[in-house]
Amino acid sequence: MTTVWPWLAFNLFVLILLALDLGVLHRKAHEVGVREALWLSLGYLVLAMGFAWGVFHFQGARAGTEFLTGYLIEKSLSVDNIFVFLLIFRHFEVPGKLRHTVLFWGVLGALVMRAALILAGAAALAAFHWVIYIFGALLIATGVRMLLAVDAEPDMSANRLVLFLRRRLRVTEDYEGARFVVRRGGALFATPLLLVLALAEFSDGIFALDSIPAIFAITRDPFLIYTSNVFAILGLRALFFALAGVIERFRYLKHALSLVLVLVGGKMLINGFFGPVIPTHWALFATLLLLAGAVAFSLWRTRGETGAPKPVPRGWVPGSPAKNEPADPGRRGDSNTRR
Repeated sequence: MTTVWPWLAFNLFVLILLALDLGVLHRKAHEVGVREALWLSLGYLVLAMGFAWGVFHFQGARAGTEFLTGYLIEKSLSVDNIFVFLLIFRHFEVPGKLRHTVLFWGVLGALVMRAALILAGAAALAAFHWVIYIFGALLIATGVRMLLAVDAEPDMSANRLVLFLRRRLRVTEDYEGARFVVRRGGALFATPLLLVLALAEFSDGIFALDSIPAIFAITRDPFLIYTSNVFAILGLRALFFALAGVIERFRYLKHALSLVLVLVGGKMLINGFFGPVIPTHWALFATLLLLAGAVAFSLWRTRGETGAPKPVPRGWVPGSPAKNEPADPGRRGDSNTRR
């Protein structure tokens, strides 16, 4: 896209969607049920497919296929975000009615962050062709690393970002509704919700470093990259609430996502060396096959299971050390007395 008008129109459309979401659909904090989440997911999917039709109609089949492939890859990779978000919410015991608040502001921050990464990546590729080999190698290395660590579970209690924030901020012991900061005795205090938001944003930033190069393997058009990312991220919140109760049944999905990264990384390297010998629709079909196969195999292997969440350790306040973990004097229990 050489003109600025499509960018302005699309971002205005996104702002209207976010205003509708925050000001109308979720004006009052409430726990999003599966039925509501499924309808929201369907709505965002219809919007994405309508946009895809517009790309096919106005820019041609090649651009349309690139958008669809990028959207599918970004949507599938965003499922990995759901696994991590669920771990964060469980560890910090975030009430169900507050989870949408975290995801809403997290998505808003993710859109800004990804726009900056996309523009920087597009500028780097336009100026230096060899950057494509770095992106391709990064994707393959990330895919292999994900495959080797597919069963590993992050240790939220020892996360460096959370420890850093606890040592430098006054943090209340309990949640204060949907507020991220509160004033007490003339001093500002962060709430646990702010820590959850910071960790969610940080996690998404790590995921973005993988997903942004992946879509550059499909297209170099910054507008298609940005719009496919935005539609995938906008639907992430609804997808979280739709899948949160059964996400653990998709235990082989991470294997497929790892292979997708290796696939697109290989495509990027081969096309970088030899020209466009691997067409985009091949990557689209291969991604669909891997994801559909992983979902079907996961559901078959976990038939009869409920997908109920694992219990979290009891006897500790949100965000405190896990059971049998030595206490950190910089944590919440001392936050009100340290200063």
